Amino acid sequence: MLKCARAMLVSIMLATIAFTPATAATKTSGTYWQCAPFARMFSGIQLFGAAYSWWNQAIGRYAQGSAPKAGAVLVFKSIGSMRSGHVAVVSKIISDRMIKVTHANWSVINGTRGQIERDVTVVDASEKGDWSKVRVWYDPIKAIGTHSFPVYGFIYDGAAKAASAVEKAAEKDAPLLLKPDVEPALAPAQS
Repeated sequence: MLKCARAMLVSIMLATIAFTPATAATKTSGTYWQCAPFARMFSGIQLFGAAYSWWNQAIGRYAQGSAPKAGAVLVFKSIGSMRSGHVAVVSKIISDRMIKVTHANWSVINGTRGQIERDVTVVDASEKGDWSKVRVWYDPIKAIGTHSFPVYGFIYDGAAKAASAVEKAAEKDAPLLLKPDVEPALAPAQS
């Protein structure tokens, strides 16, 4: 009972923050989001700790795989420039090699980190088309980022709930916190 009440309260708080115009959220609230707490609240997947550790924590608790599904959590591996890894919630499937995600603390926007970005483009950059590497929309360059990031895959449980929430929000045409106002353009790959 306490878990349900807590989850409901967190959902209400998240919805309030997620659908507040960007200027109000960044200038007045001072909220700084890390990716893992945001993904946990947005997806309903109850895993904790560094983002990269979600993959191993999910074994035996949640379904996992290499195919994107709306509402699933994409888990990035830990690398030198991203020691804690990263997690993002799939908000929409565009094609077999392109998805949209909603996540926190990825781009520096207006000189500030820790912000929520909704429906940003992620491209499968793997050689085999298996989603083992991705490139992600990066707001400062207004394009898909130039680096490919290794990922473990997708955690699925809770996916239906999150997908439903995303669809309902889209139907209401709620204001987006941070959504690219230009179509995704692929930046040249780095050598």
